Amino acid sequence: MSSQTAASAVPDTQLGLTAEEIQILRGGQQAVAGNGSASSRAASRASSQGLLMLDASSLTALGGHFDRVMQHIQQQLEYLMEQSQIVTMHVYDRAGNLIDNADAEIARYHEIIRQIDELELDFDRIAHIRDIVREFRHRAEELERELDRSGGSSRRHGHRSHGHSSSRSHR
Repeated sequence: MSSQTAASAVPDTQLGLTAEEIQILRGGQQAVAGNGSASSRAASRASSQGLLMLDASSLTALGGHFDRVMQHIQQQLEYLMEQSQIVTMHVYDRAGNLIDNADAEIARYHEIIRQIDELELDFDRIAHIRDIVREFRHRAEELERELDRSGGSSRRHGHRSHGHSSSRSHR
């Protein structure tokens, strides 16, 4: 490298950049070198030697490259932000629908529970009435058996238990 190139270049390791940033700088210098100008070829040689060219033309080309890279990154960020907003809205809508559906299902569940409670109450009432009816039927059957027993003994002695109604029919 000539003494003029050495004077117009600085080691990229002395720029206060991290190793990753140095790699990005060198990659930018290589990308600028691809345009074929004399200054870009010089920048490419300097980059391969770990130097940053300090001439206006090289720095302008490198600055333009990084401006384009940043513009592309900004466009990607804007696109991804829009996409994240769309996803967020879809999730919000789905969550809202889920909440609405859950509220409807909870209301339906409460109605079912209310109906079950009502039916259990009706069941208990009917069971109570049925038990009373069974008790009265049991008592009635007992009375009929007693009447049959007492009526059966009267018949043996020549008495009828329904004699009045049969005598009226003969008149």
